[in-house]
Amino acid sequence: MTTPKKKPSIPKVDFSIPPGAPALYGVDSLHWHVFKNPVSSFIGGISAVLLELAEERVRTGVWEHSIFPTDPIARLLRTGLAAFVSVYAPVAVAEKLIGGVVSMHSRVRGHTPKGTPYWANDPELLDWVQCTVSFGFMEAYSAFARPLTDSQRDRFYAESPASARLFGAHGAPRSLAEQRDKFAAMEPHLEAHPIVFEFLEIMKRTPAVPLPFRPLQSMMLRAGIQMLPPWLVERLQLSGPEWHLKAWERRFLMWLGALFERVPLPGSPPVRASQRMGLPGNYLYGSRPVDSVPGARALHER
Repeated sequence: MTTPKKKPSIPKVDFSIPPGAPALYGVDSLHWHVFKNPVSSFIGGISAVLLELAEERVRTGVWEHSIFPTDPIARLLRTGLAAFVSVYAPVAVAEKLIGGVVSMHSRVRGHTPKGTPYWANDPELLDWVQCTVSFGFMEAYSAFARPLTDSQRDRFYAESPASARLFGAHGAPRSLAEQRDKFAAMEPHLEAHPIVFEFLEIMKRTPAVPLPFRPLQSMMLRAGIQMLPPWLVERLQLSGPEWHLKAWERRFLMWLGALFERVPLPGSPPVRASQRMGLPGNYLYGSRPVDSVPGARALHER
């Protein structure tokens, strides 16, 4: 039986208060850098969703219990807010919002069209979703904003339990090697499905980015596809020319992503969170390498 879909409200979060309140991730974390970039975040979010929809149980749970097919804007806003809250909001705010998500997921269960049972709080599925989010956002950041080394990738995964544990994803990858192992373990379960194409068609026509960037939305959508492992692009039947990102488009998105590494968006969660911590709003922006932030080396060595 499909759970009725209720249109949820979008919580209001002020990332600038209370002054000095720490987040789940510190200001010296790679997460604060990676999630600040709107270009790579959109691209990485597409990659993550495609990885999730390729898995039968996750796909059925999302499509039968989510408002995305009927109200994608509200669903995208809530998903984006959850990501920002997990990284930048005070701990108490993040714990409350994530607790609400876990409680909601506890009621999401059923059987796929093939008869496979699923439960949204299944540890295996939670670990996979967390893996897809980390992979998508981090790899898109490395490709379109600022290149990361494998050592930095390890650091990013090592940071991730700060929020993953609250979602119940205790087995989510904590290193690049564990991420690759997770992909290998899930590979037999990933498959093409009409819902994948339905998602992409919805994202083509839904105004999911600010008006000035609307002409680039299709380009970023195709960039998200190209971030997937080549074998999965083939399996999902997304290797056709209509889904291919041209070389000049990749270069343009890399230029745009690099631009937003230097230019903060006034009033955005990363800017307000930096101000909450007594730092200038442009603290995360500029030409400074991500490993030069105070305390980064100590965090990486823990």
